[in-house]
Amino acid sequence: MRPPPTKPEELPQSWTQRLQALRNVPPLLKLVWQTSPGLCLATLVLRLVASFVPLAMLWIPKLIIDLVVRAIRHQPIDNVLIWKLLALELALAVLSDALSRFTSLVDSLLGDKFTNHVSVRLMEHANSLDLVSFEDPVFYDKLERARRQTTARLGMLATLAGMTQQFITLLTMISAVVFYAPWLLVLLIASTIPVFLGETHFALLNYSILFRYTPERRELDYLRYLGASNASAKEVKIFGLGGYLIRRAQLLFDRFYDENKALAMRRALHGLFLGLIPTGAYYGAYAYIITRALAATISVGDLTLMVGAFSRARTIMESLFSNLANVSEQALFIKDLFDFFDSKPAIVSLPDALPAPRPIRHGFDFQNVSFSYPDSDRKVLDGVSFRFEPAERIALVGENGAGKTTLVKLLARLYDPTEGRILLDDVDLREYSVDDLRHEIGVIFQDYMRYDMLASENIGVGRIENVEEEQRIIRSAEKSLAAGVVDSLPQKYQQMLGRRFEGGTDLSTGQWQKVALARAYMRDAQILILDEPTASLDARAEFEVYQRFVDLTAGKMAILISHRFSTVRMADRIFVLADGQIVEQGNHQQLVALGGRYAELFEMQAAGYR
Repeated sequence: MRPPPTKPEELPQSWTQRLQALRNVPPLLKLVWQTSPGLCLATLVLRLVASFVPLAMLWIPKLIIDLVVRAIRHQPIDNVLIWKLLALELALAVLSDALSRFTSLVDSLLGDKFTNHVSVRLMEHANSLDLVSFEDPVFYDKLERARRQTTARLGMLATLAGMTQQFITLLTMISAVVFYAPWLLVLLIASTIPVFLGETHFALLNYSILFRYTPERRELDYLRYLGASNASAKEVKIFGLGGYLIRRAQLLFDRFYDENKALAMRRALHGLFLGLIPTGAYYGAYAYIITRALAATISVGDLTLMVGAFSRARTIMESLFSNLANVSEQALFIKDLFDFFDSKPAIVSLPDALPAPRPIRHGFDFQNVSFSYPDSDRKVLDGVSFRFEPAERIALVGENGAGKTTLVKLLARLYDPTEGRILLDDVDLREYSVDDLRHEIGVIFQDYMRYDMLASENIGVGRIENVEEEQRIIRSAEKSLAAGVVDSLPQKYQQMLGRRFEGGTDLSTGQWQKVALARAYMRDAQILILDEPTASLDARAEFEVYQRFVDLTAGKMAILISHRFSTVRMADRIFVLADGQIVEQGNHQQLVALGGRYAELFEMQAAGYR
């Protein structure tokens, strides 16, 4: 088990840093406005009107009470006016309820649209980032925190809108209090500041816990997945992993709970004592107002108005300070969202990028290419140089970690070299349009995806712009030998694959591989790359797939990565990689005759069949 997380230095500590987090609020409001200007305007208008209702609901009863008191004292009054005021108060009550309901409706619609808008923005931005980003745990922590903002921050939007409404209402209430006793305003503000400071302090501590535990929360999500997933169920049961996974998850649950419990208890106790300050201030002001009423310096209606206005102003001010502390806490989380949006891809097309050549005339030229992952000194590839000619089939051979898949990813410009350069038709690969270049490459990696989609869609995603072309999909399936798999399904190409959705059918590993291969053929690219695509096929099926591969790649460039020498011998040239370098190259016969690493590996594998 990993040790308890340490406190990162980048967590905000000072009040200046806490207030700086509020700078994330305007960009959020801009994002909300972009979601739906009409709904934003509607909620603002509704709240603006609603903010004046509370004072009116206090002022009208004051007038009614003063009229009633004058009538009791047998002073002349307009009796009809009392009933008119009562009718007006009723109308305001109905209006207040209608405004509340319509505001809730608009906020709900705006919240749904905001969630959808931010979710799409997250997907779009993630799609623009480099593959190397998705292989970085720190990036995943940032992505995980950003994903949570799509729904977790909806409450903040309602809080911000409510604060605007409360602030306007507070101004109206304060105007009533100041009119009778200006010094009560100072008392009101002074009594609520300690509550605000306390709430802000604990809000920061709460964010600190969530920030520090992001990796552990990802681990917990993974443990949940392992403990209740079709993909892991077999091994979990065979190896008896259920109890271990449960215990490990329980330890994480307990760690989160213990720290949250300690913080919650401290927050409750501090809040209890700090809450005594505004409570004492309120009742002190209450006593002062009653004293003035007893001295007949204000009317009974004035007494009702002042008590109601001061009480409401105190409640609103406490709520505003509390919400401000909450918003400052939420703003720290919003920073995670915008930090993710601010991350930029390193692999982008230049403004004047060239289209990929079609046809390719001179091929690829790797010139002293090296590659290292960010924050790593180890070179996955080290000074690799070779040419890859048009219409040539090459094979990459080597032990795991030798750099075979990395080399392919560089060719497809999923990575850029850290040293050296790669030319295509004598032009640096970085000068071509990224999308256009990848359009000319069909690749199936050994960790290919199994999409929980229709069979036709599983194949069609290989060339997404043609995903609706049934005949092209069928031809691709025939080329990869997946047609027989699809024809055996109850609904053929309209059959849902995978177990995630109702009616879905799972395939064997070998069947999934044939479907994945169909994607590569669907692409109809100039360069076809197969990275260990037949590892789960039996010998006959593997022979059929590779024989078909040889036939279908005639006149095309093809790269084959495999540990099976019975297949790589079909290549025109074979490159043997070790420790990130090409140590041997030639065809099968030449390499066997050389008696080097290839011959040694070939002999070891051949001995297993004797």
